[in-house]
Amino acid sequence: MHRFAGLGQLEVWYAHAELGEMGSQYQALLNTRERRLAAADLASAQHKDGRQMLDKLTRQVAGRPRFVSDPPLLVPLADLPSGEAGDAGCEPRLDRIIASYRRTLESDREFLIDHFEVADIARKVVGIGSVGMRCRIILLLGRDASDPLFLQLKEAGASVLSAFAGASPDANQGRRVVAGQRLMQASSDIFLGWHRARPRSGRQAGDFYLRQLRDWKFSLIIEGMGPSTMLVYGQLCGRTLARAHARSGDRIAIAAYLGRSDVFDKALAEFAAAYAEQNERDYASLGAAVASGRVTAQRGV
Repeated sequence: MHRFAGLGQLEVWYAHAELGEMGSQYQALLNTRERRLAAADLASAQHKDGRQMLDKLTRQVAGRPRFVSDPPLLVPLADLPSGEAGDAGCEPRLDRIIASYRRTLESDREFLIDHFEVADIARKVVGIGSVGMRCRIILLLGRDASDPLFLQLKEAGASVLSAFAGASPDANQGRRVVAGQRLMQASSDIFLGWHRARPRSGRQAGDFYLRQLRDWKFSLIIEGMGPSTMLVYGQLCGRTLARAHARSGDRIAIAAYLGRSDVFDKALAEFAAAYAEQNERDYASLGAAVASGRVTAQRGV
């Protein structure tokens, strides 16, 4: 953060090139086994594209792919109760959602999305950070039934920081999320956009953001790293995080707040250790609740 504080605006903006160079240096420190594991992880991520998901999530119905029901994780729109099928983000006329979302894209992405048509939609259970938020996945087809695009439509609520830092200038929370991702990330999903569902009779309003369901995201397996490799990997992650803050916040004020001592560094380390211990306690509590029957264990939960 101190180094970013001393750079000009454009230097900060183009710092992702430096991160790429640091990534190359990181690769050079990997031993043979670690490079093999990293290559396998990347190859796996690259194969997690639309065609793979087409085989995994859909089946052919009258010559067209449709989502396969896998409750509670994935439930097609047609299989939902009538009241839920009509809630926000699940209108039978999906073209309205796509038309609204399309207007939030850059012009070249608008041109690209116009080459796809909506084929199906399903409710999807999402991960830990989004439990309780409405989430849908939409299947669009391009050239033919073997040319899919999977979009994820996720509900966006107000930032948890708004109670302390004030409300976001963006009235649409989906737009707030998208703007933040575009600002902080060196390379964001090309299909990032947002949609606002209007309240209707029996239907809840809400803000949503859309992105690809998968777009080659992957993370290295840290359990197999040696100490020296993990140190460099941590430095790479830290530099990436610092760049995100430098682009989206007041990098000079942040650097001044951090100061030159190791007080903040130690505070972060103590917080991380305390958080890990809390996770273990929470997991033990959940296991006890399942064992006693107070909580029912379900696949994917």
